[in-house]
Amino acid sequence: MEQSQHTKPHRATGAQDGPPVHPPLPASARRRPPASVAAGAALAPGATFATFATALFAAALFVATLGMPVPAQAQASWPDKPVRLVVPYPPGGNVDGAARVIAEQLQAAFGQPFLVENKPGAGGLLAGQSVASAAPDGYTYFMGANGPILFAPLIFGRADVYDWKRDFVPVGTVSFTPMVLQVHPSVPYKTIGEFLAAAKKKDGTLTMASPGAGTSNHLVSEYMQREGGLQWTTVHYKGNAPATTDLLGGQVQFNFDQLSVALPFIQQGRVRALAVTSTKRLSQLPDVPTLAESGFNGLSAETFTGLLAPKGTPVEIVQRFSAALQKILADKAVRARFETMGAEARASTPEQFQELLAREDGRWTPIIRQANIKAQ
Repeated sequence: MEQSQHTKPHRATGAQDGPPVHPPLPASARRRPPASVAAGAALAPGATFATFATALFAAALFVATLGMPVPAQAQASWPDKPVRLVVPYPPGGNVDGAARVIAEQLQAAFGQPFLVENKPGAGGLLAGQSVASAAPDGYTYFMGANGPILFAPLIFGRADVYDWKRDFVPVGTVSFTPMVLQVHPSVPYKTIGEFLAAAKKKDGTLTMASPGAGTSNHLVSEYMQREGGLQWTTVHYKGNAPATTDLLGGQVQFNFDQLSVALPFIQQGRVRALAVTSTKRLSQLPDVPTLAESGFNGLSAETFTGLLAPKGTPVEIVQRFSAALQKILADKAVRARFETMGAEARASTPEQFQELLAREDGRWTPIIRQANIKAQ
């Protein structure tokens, strides 16, 4: 079992020591024109000025093509080699699971491998940077979620690494997963009303497990405290698994968890569900009220997954990819697979995804700033 790591409230432990997020390229890896055509190269014995001029022209042409857009012929034949979907988490989570479902379907649709590449670390910065700096040729995509796409650069103080508006082009959403406010069975509160009444006392007795600063789980907690006049102590962990482990063990009293993770423990009676963050009650938990029903009008929070391409990816490729994704996510069998994962398959156009990102950014970024949420 992974050992939990406690920190002070509002301080994440998700950042890990290691190499810099964006190390400079070593000198040996920097692209150079061949020495034989480099400007200023000496004439070989017997060479004429004409051959030297031809070499210089070839060198100039080589350099010029480095920044050229993807040719129309290449766009028309896309994809003609494997496509990478870079996931900012280890295998086994809801984002990784969603990526593997669509990768299988995309491979069947296009006849080329769609490879899931897990690149966890630094709250998603490593994965995001690798895609932002990739060639915009339609063969590398960021399969991200709320935190890695929108908030990791802010929380880690690394806006220089990437910015979703500056460095990415939305392709489309994939899935949405609501969360459950759940308590350990030893906690005396049986309803959301009793829980909120206890939180309003602000006596420091309530403790919440968070999978990390800036996650959807953490942000909805901060929103409720700010809007509802509530208070509890937030304990951050290195991911969802150790946070859930301590909740099940009674070391903390409650958390917000994705339905896909929470449902089995609720059904086993190892935790008690008090409320859900969806806009309507869930078919899996019909007797559990929404937070909106419980006095937080208009409050809904879901973990979404979606695909983004590097800025500059040809519009034709983005549109083809998005259209295929929308068709896949409309399939009944695919939707059923997402339901077994506790998620809802929900496709969008690139424009709709852009609007969603703008709304979520505007909604949660002020909370991050006001609560001074930082990683260390």
